[in-house]
Amino acid sequence: MQILKELYDYRQMIYSLVRKDLRGRYKGSVLGFLWTFINPLLQLVIYTIVFSIILRAGIDKFYLYLFVALVPWIFFQTSITGGSASIHSQQDLIKKIYFPREVIPISYVTSCFVNMLFSFVIIFIVVAFSGVHIKLLGLLCLPIIMFVEYILALGFAMIASAVTVYFRDLEHILGIVTMAWMYLTPIMYPIEMVPENLRKIFMLNPMTPIITAYRDILYYGTISHINTLLNGFLLGVVTLVIGFAVFGKLKRHFAEEL
Repeated sequence: MQILKELYDYRQMIYSLVRKDLRGRYKGSVLGFLWTFINPLLQLVIYTIVFSIILRAGIDKFYLYLFVALVPWIFFQTSITGGSASIHSQQDLIKKIYFPREVIPISYVTSCFVNMLFSFVIIFIVVAFSGVHIKLLGLLCLPIIMFVEYILALGFAMIASAVTVYFRDLEHILGIVTMAWMYLTPIMYPIEMVPENLRKIFMLNPMTPIITAYRDILYYGTISHINTLLNGFLLGVVTLVIGFAVFGKLKRHFAEEL
């Protein structure tokens, strides 16, 4: 409770760091903020060509099937890989003044989350173009799914950012791990393609119920099963608690290690 109170007291600092990150992300580039939309669109084009033309996944409206899962995955992946270096990138700030060190990964993941929200503007346009009718209750469930993914990403980012201070190689290892993780998550294929004897193992992947929930609402036009939402929420909370515990234990010697 003490750390939550501290974080609330430093909420203005979180806001300032989020705004700074969003402004500086594409600073100096010609297209600037438009890269928020261009990056996922370019990945969508590449994966669509590979899986609907070359490998022939045989999924109706594959571009939409992929897009509604790819954008949330990009947020999750960026939060972990970029979040792992967040403490190092703010080392001068850490050495000079006192503030709850949790502010740094929280502000980074929040900035990635805001970036994902902007990308959802494109998703809704693609959904409307595809003729999918989203149920009102499904739309109301969408913020819940986003929140669950946010706390899950934050939990992993807290662990990664703290451990990377002591083990710098983790920053590079995570790039490989998240790439493998993406292919072990039903982003480019339905979960039904996974052999039944392995399906329970795949469901242990915390991103599986989250991707399934997004797709239920935005592709199938249905409402996610309560078990899907509950599984995602429980996995998110557990990860966040572990993340705060690990970060709290390791943050004591950040200044010395940096």
